[in-house]
Amino acid sequence: MNTTTISTQGDDASTGSEAELGGARRTRRRTFLTLGTVAVLAAGAGAGTFATKTGPFAPEPTPTATAFTGATDTITRGDLKGETSVTGTLRYADPHKLKSSFDGVLVQVPSSGTVLTHGDVIYSTGSEYAYLMHGAIPAWRSFEAGMENGEDIRQLETILRGMGYFDYEPDNRFTWYTTNAIMKWQKAVGLAQTGTIPLGRMVFVPGDLRVGTVSARLGDQIGAGSEICDVTSTTQVVESNVKLSDQRLAVVGTAVTITLPDATSTTGTISEVGTPIEKKSSESGSGSDSGGSETKERVIPITVTLDDTSATASFQEVSVTVALPSETREDVLSVPVGALLALTPDQFGVEIVESDGTTRKVPVTIGLFAGGRVEVSGDDIAEGDRVVVPQT
Repeated sequence: MNTTTISTQGDDASTGSEAELGGARRTRRRTFLTLGTVAVLAAGAGAGTFATKTGPFAPEPTPTATAFTGATDTITRGDLKGETSVTGTLRYADPHKLKSSFDGVLVQVPSSGTVLTHGDVIYSTGSEYAYLMHGAIPAWRSFEAGMENGEDIRQLETILRGMGYFDYEPDNRFTWYTTNAIMKWQKAVGLAQTGTIPLGRMVFVPGDLRVGTVSARLGDQIGAGSEICDVTSTTQVVESNVKLSDQRLAVVGTAVTITLPDATSTTGTISEVGTPIEKKSSESGSGSDSGGSETKERVIPITVTLDDTSATASFQEVSVTVALPSETREDVLSVPVGALLALTPDQFGVEIVESDGTTRKVPVTIGLFAGGRVEVSGDDIAEGDRVVVPQT
């Protein structure tokens, strides 16, 4: 190491006394030692500073936890209901053809889309009219004095009483009171007051009718049995078929969910379950050109009554999806299906987000899948925990 000696005396120091020389030497030595000590200390301090900041003995930096900011969902507790989906058709109930019961030339027919209600004229030949009346028993004979007793008479008297023309308790006998009530009605609607109602002049149906395709035209000559128009009930229903293997799901009174073409959903109840029938189904294409073939499958037809008819008012006849409840788990924890992770080939898990934003993966046992969620259980999860889900 090169050492530079710094002198504190001028060039004329050699002319001084011995004592002065000795003093000067001592002064130089002290000055050197002092400077050397300072240099060593300074070097030591610098080395110490370097070691403290970057040397091998520097302390490890304190890690900073990064809070999770992705998408999360919550572990919830409740009932989980499994579903089996089948395709169905939403349509108006009870489609059938309305036929004439008398002869003549048509001068009045209903328009397609018309709703016929109690007391309306369905069609007319000018001299004869067919009126719609609400009743469960179809007309099968004329109403006139001397006819045999029957429940159809009670139905007629009940209708006339509801319209204000019959003042007594309805029964199954055609009496003078019945004749008088008929005449009052005939006068009110402008008909000849005969006191009798020929067959076909009153058409008894359970409720209002919605007119579909009209097959007869004004001026057509009609006779008994001539087709007038297609009609349905004004009530919409869903008709579907359930596989025999799923027949346990086809139970009258079962509540179902119906998904409509616009992706909205409504609810309904199975009101009818038919006997097994054979349904044709196409395999691997359709038509002779594609080489497709038809097979027959045994199915059970079901009818679903809607809980809210206003939910389907904008539809006439469309394909829908019916979800039948198949299995229920009560009071279980569940997470969105997207929250599941494959921790190992044999173990599923979820990633829990802690209150400080850190995450940890925990194993879970899975159960029922339903409605986009899955039943989960495990020692390290609880209701209300947040779990990581895919970003949408």
